[in-house]
Amino acid sequence: MSGSIGTSRRSGRVPGFRLFRPILAGATLRERLVACLGALVGITITGLICGWFFGGGPHIPLIVAPMGASAVLLFAVPASPLAQPWPVIGGNTISAFVGVFAAHLIPDPVVAIGVGVSLAIAAMSVTRSLHPPGGAAALTALIGGPAVTSAGYWFPLFPVCLNSVILVALGIAFHKISRRNYPHVSAAAPVNTHGTADLPAPIRVGFKPEDVDAALVTLNEALDIDRSDLDRLLQQVELNALSRAHGDLTCGEVMSRDVVTIGLDGGAARARDLLLAHNIRTLPVVDAGGRLAGTVGLRELALRDVGGLAEAMSEARTASLDDPAASLVPTLTDGRTHAIVVTGPDRTVLGVITQTDLLATLAHTASTKAFELPSMTVA
Repeated sequence: MSGSIGTSRRSGRVPGFRLFRPILAGATLRERLVACLGALVGITITGLICGWFFGGGPHIPLIVAPMGASAVLLFAVPASPLAQPWPVIGGNTISAFVGVFAAHLIPDPVVAIGVGVSLAIAAMSVTRSLHPPGGAAALTALIGGPAVTSAGYWFPLFPVCLNSVILVALGIAFHKISRRNYPHVSAAAPVNTHGTADLPAPIRVGFKPEDVDAALVTLNEALDIDRSDLDRLLQQVELNALSRAHGDLTCGEVMSRDVVTIGLDGGAARARDLLLAHNIRTLPVVDAGGRLAGTVGLRELALRDVGGLAEAMSEARTASLDDPAASLVPTLTDGRTHAIVVTGPDRTVLGVITQTDLLATLAHTASTKAFELPSMTVA
């Protein structure tokens, strides 16, 4: 789509305004505002702490310029591998040491700055601490002026390392308060819960890790995303495509409505009888008001030898009437969940969708679409 003046036929918007949209995937206005606030808090407090630590003298800077770039990564893209605690602290500190070494060993400043930054990249790569502001830390050590020169080999530790440690500590606290995942922890890969050598069902079909690796080799580009996050993103893309293909099917249309339930006071023996009599694997447990309290199965009853259901039941996996039925695929294929309870706004039980229900529905829809013939025109 060209950037010429005019209104886009697809979106009805002026294409030129795309220049003002965030270039980061998933970025929202709220995320940008949170990033700005985080940088304000992080840089300001780091400067105040270092000012208190070093005093007001001109002999050494309170905070080095690369911290500004580190703050951009730390607060604007906290999920980036380049913004994690070790790259921020290790990358800045190691690069500063490399810069100091280059300044002492190479008399020509022009050659020194080139060698220093290039060796900093190499050192960060080897130590798995690649951090773009590290290049600026190395350069600062080389051309930082008298204050940096007088500090000598202490400069990478005070203030570079100290700045980095304080900034990361503030970042961890800030992200915890703002309920963001930092340090970023990638979602755990699906595991086989049955104690066999088979791959888990969600990754037994579709693309595999080696397919992702082959695609990265083909693209021949380094992407600023964790390998496991990339896997998770592609799996979500598959799920969204499945939901779109079957988006007309809702949980309300798929669910079984004649639901067998048991009250909290029903007892483990009664629950076991109902599970066996109706040949079901998940039994919803309701409270005195008819609201869903949890679920229980034969496994829970066997592992927790108790008389009351309150101690035996597990937290229920739920959905609403209007949720797309295809969106339940990840939950019902995790190897643990056998049924999802469909509830109303007040948590009353409206129906149940089992693995069999969903499989039969998706199979029927797929076969129906396969037999649909494209429309033909006669010349």
